[in-house]
Amino acid sequence: MGTTLFKNFAMLDPEQDEIRQGHSLLVEGGRIREVREGEISANGADVIDCGGGTLMPGLIDSHVHVVLSEVFIRNMESTPITLMTANAMAEMRAMLGRGFTTVRDTGGADWGLRQGVEQGLIAGPRLFISGRAIGPTGGHSDARRRTDTSIGCPCCDAMSFAMGIADGETEVRKAVREEMRQGCDHIKIMMSGGVASPYDPLDSLQYSEREIQAAVQEATAFGRYVTAHAYTPQAITRAARNGVRCIEHGNLIDEPAAALMAEKGMFMVANLIAYYAMKERAADFGMTADMLEKNDMVIEGGLRSLEICKRAGVPVAYGSDLLGALRIDQSREFAIRSQVLPAIDIIRSATTIGAQVLRKEGELGCLREGALADLIVVDGDPLQNLELLAGQGRHLKAIMKDGVFHKCTL
Repeated sequence: MGTTLFKNFAMLDPEQDEIRQGHSLLVEGGRIREVREGEISANGADVIDCGGGTLMPGLIDSHVHVVLSEVFIRNMESTPITLMTANAMAEMRAMLGRGFTTVRDTGGADWGLRQGVEQGLIAGPRLFISGRAIGPTGGHSDARRRTDTSIGCPCCDAMSFAMGIADGETEVRKAVREEMRQGCDHIKIMMSGGVASPYDPLDSLQYSEREIQAAVQEATAFGRYVTAHAYTPQAITRAARNGVRCIEHGNLIDEPAAALMAEKGMFMVANLIAYYAMKERAADFGMTADMLEKNDMVIEGGLRSLEICKRAGVPVAYGSDLLGALRIDQSREFAIRSQVLPAIDIIRSATTIGAQVLRKEGELGCLREGALADLIVVDGDPLQNLELLAGQGRHLKAIMKDGVFHKCTL
């Protein structure tokens, strides 16, 4: 890797409260070598004049599904895993083009896709994976028809590849151990009903305390952690009391549940855009009326959940959770959150807080010396206009990941 010197930019360091001028930044060997006020001397470096644009860390989306190419998930059972992979490759390239240099997949992506990105075979963001999302029979990871009596083989279709069913403490332990064997960075379990699953009410309580404890014990023993799909206060509380580290969604959270999460040092990953996009367009792709009714139940609590978590001191990471053709809306989450949160908080959700969820503080989501050189240059000030982070990356003049440009028009 070469050496790149960035100059003439406004620096948006999310660990600071405001943009700073007059700095230079040097990248060498895939990492940030030096950041300082004033000029940096770097003979032989490629010099990038940012033209007064805003230089900031690459974005982190902490809840994606790169392999779920259908809005109506059941359609995935007719998708072979070869086509699933081809679709995932196209989507990962699009995510990187929107400035997301790191994503955390919460159900579907495996070590092969991650390795493909790391080896440069696939253009895409850095992947943190959970493998198959695990849930009980009849829960959010069970997309079977009522007339189906068996579970598909994960090598045959994309739906079975992305989701797994495990019942009871013994099966859960085995399922978690298998995901650990497959190189997963975290374990995803289902603890309440979901919008995109056919038969489970939103307020259903899914995994029992003993099943949760089994998952947490096995993940912890492997140096990993458990994140839980949960909407209701009851499901969130059950997760918090049994060692879960992170809550996905959490739209219906209340003050006591948020206080317990804060006490336990937990994170939440919100993804409000998923519900807005489903309300607007999911019926066009086959999502049923029953599913959309559940969507209406959670969309109302979305913005309120952000306010509750802010008051309680629960860090909330940026997520999108979009399926299929809806994934084009990945960056709309910024504008939705701006209705209740200041811009700097939202940018931190997609940088420093995302890095904390990934246990990569100081390496990702920051502009520290020694951090990975994941950088974007924005044509304008996103603290004044978050829409500059939308538009499929058209306001991004440069996108660098691991010290290599994916895009540079400077």
